[in-house]
Amino acid sequence: MKDRFSLENTISKLWDKLEGWLDAIILKLPNFVLAILVMVLFYFIAKGIRNLLRKFLLVRISQKSIQDIVAKMVFVTIFLVGFFIALGVLNLNKVLTSVLAGAGVVGLAVGLALQGTLSNTFGGLILSFMPNIRINDFIETNDAKGFVSEISLRNIVLRQPDNNYVVIPNSKFIENAFTNYSLSKRSRISLGCGIGYESNLQDVEDLVMRVISENFEQKEGEGVEFFFTEFGDSSINFIIRFWVDMVSAKQDYEAKHKAIKLIKAHFDKEGINIPFPIRTLDFGKNRLRLDVDK
Repeated sequence: MKDRFSLENTISKLWDKLEGWLDAIILKLPNFVLAILVMVLFYFIAKGIRNLLRKFLLVRISQKSIQDIVAKMVFVTIFLVGFFIALGVLNLNKVLTSVLAGAGVVGLAVGLALQGTLSNTFGGLILSFMPNIRINDFIETNDAKGFVSEISLRNIVLRQPDNNYVVIPNSKFIENAFTNYSLSKRSRISLGCGIGYESNLQDVEDLVMRVISENFEQKEGEGVEFFFTEFGDSSINFIIRFWVDMVSAKQDYEAKHKAIKLIKAHFDKEGINIPFPIRTLDFGKNRLRLDVDK
């Protein structure tokens, strides 16, 4: 009998609690609807402002990665404002305080657990705002080279000349040095060659300087430079340095290709020899003798 009374009492209290919750939900129903409307309204406001930024303001920023990051940050910020306003409409100020406090604790724990990921994220932010690297720049790192096709919060993507893609984590990319061929439209090329010892050095210098100057335009402050560098084993070696338009490695190859053909053609015309190493075996002075006892 006592157990039956206890069970009925428990059920009665539970029912009263459910009724109280139901009454509270009914009383708060207009607030729930208003909170949902606030969230929907701020979602469309955030989306509209993001689109306006991309269409009018962010077009002045040359780097697409910066445009994307700024647009996302604006969208998330406006949407979070709407979320906090919705909590205020529901009179959940204590919940709001708890959410902010809990977010701090969770953020600390997540930060410790995801140090590598956060490092890549901050690396992506740094890369996005760096003026030394932009989308479509041709760069070369220790392990890869190609055109920058994407800079995200996690990695940087390079499109190689063979149309393969290399994905490099931002933290790894920032730690290493890289060469950006697209920062300057003009670069200087060094090309080496050798001539025979019988050649007239001044004639060779004048000829090479003339050929390069006539076929590769040098702008103000630039110029063709010629230097003999060493007495080689079979040739006297020199380098010729000149400036060309170059924003990718392909233009480097094209300029060297053209210069080599021109120099070789004029050397052939003038009878200038480009020697190659020759090894001479003289058996006369070092003849081997084999005596066989019979």
